[in-house]
Amino acid sequence: MQDADVARVEQFIRHLTNERRLSPHTALSYQRDLQCLLKWCEVAGVHAWRELDEQHLRLFAARSHSGGLSPRSVQRRLSAIRSFLKYLGREGLISRDPGTDVRAPKAARRLPTTLDVDQMSRLLSFSADTPLAKRDLAIMELFYSSGLRLAELVSLDLTDLDLGDQTVRVTGKGNKTRIVPVGAKALEAVRHWLAIRHDWARIGEQAMFVSQRGQRLTSRSIQLRISYWARKQGLPVHVHPHLFRHSFASHMLESSQDLRGVQELLGHADISTTQVYTHLDFQHLARIYDQSHPRARKR
Repeated sequence: MQDADVARVEQFIRHLTNERRLSPHTALSYQRDLQCLLKWCEVAGVHAWRELDEQHLRLFAARSHSGGLSPRSVQRRLSAIRSFLKYLGREGLISRDPGTDVRAPKAARRLPTTLDVDQMSRLLSFSADTPLAKRDLAIMELFYSSGLRLAELVSLDLTDLDLGDQTVRVTGKGNKTRIVPVGAKALEAVRHWLAIRHDWARIGEQAMFVSQRGQRLTSRSIQLRISYWARKQGLPVHVHPHLFRHSFASHMLESSQDLRGVQELLGHADISTTQVYTHLDFQHLARIYDQSHPRARKR
């Protein structure tokens, strides 16, 4: 690479910190990724940025991956390079952007963590003998009963719950509304909470779950309360609101084998999003097989 082309990297990093106001940590990460590209260009015989093409970048990504970099790290590296190439294009230093169609190797899809049925029962078995405990139990039972997202539960109003029909109306992503069932345990816990809610709620407050100040409960408060009860109940894993949704989906799928039904209950627009839970179910079956089948046991 010519000195002027090498200097473009430093100019870009200054652009990130001074104009785009990116953090020093992010700018340093970009700089490391671009330094790796510079070294590779020297080996590949690329002498100027205008000589860089799609094939060069694909080979660079492949070599990065074969050299031990994870798919996610390759994705991050290519993202830094694309930002740099767009910068060069805006400055009129290259006539075309070779990074547009270059993709990193697919990263393995992370399977969501779940609680098994026994762990969930343990978490929800505390005595709700105070108003705060009644509210928290109602929140967690509703999470697990209906597979709600955190934002969906926070936004629930009193009018969204139909105790007679045993359903709750949920407004999910994209402002889409769905009706989901509420189980018997959740209904019981919610009834106990609603019987005392008026002692806390401000006049005119429509939120189903309120803080001790009488206002709609925040997402952060719910996260902290769930974490508190998980520690108090001695669970050995980090418990967060979305873990209830993952557990709901996994347990429903194990019992019903109805992928489309679970998709509707979760409010997933694409069934491929729901299919991740079939892998969780298979992992469970694979463990049973490994533990039980005579030909599967390790000697």
